[in-house]
Amino acid sequence: MRWFAAMMVTAVLAAGAAQAADPVEGLWQTQPDDNGHYGHIQIAPCGAAYCGVLVKAFNKDGTEEASPNIGKQIIWDMKAEGDGLYDGGMIWAPDRDKTYKSKMQLTGDGLAVEGCVLFICRDGGTWNRVK
Repeated sequence: MRWFAAMMVTAVLAAGAAQAADPVEGLWQTQPDDNGHYGHIQIAPCGAAYCGVLVKAFNKDGTEEASPNIGKQIIWDMKAEGDGLYDGGMIWAPDRDKTYKSKMQLTGDGLAVEGCVLFICRDGGTWNRVK
């Protein structure tokens, strides 16, 4: 009976943790870069913010390819501001090897990404959730 009670408590706690997951968490497909390459970014909590790591890379034909950037952090220090807005973070664009101040706007299964240096901004397009 104690075993059953312990299992029930564990199940309830696990369900609560799953429900508490932020909507931005998950796997996202980027827009193609200047060369037509795109990637899959895994977004997860990192401390009090959110970070994203490149987990797969694809060439312009959609074929998965090896990349020296696999496992590298693409997004970091992104903080939830409410209403689907994430701000205060940074994003690294591997195709240009540049780092930008960034913000993201989540709408359904789309994540609009933008990065800026001074007053010059680069639209990262809308990333799509990978299901």
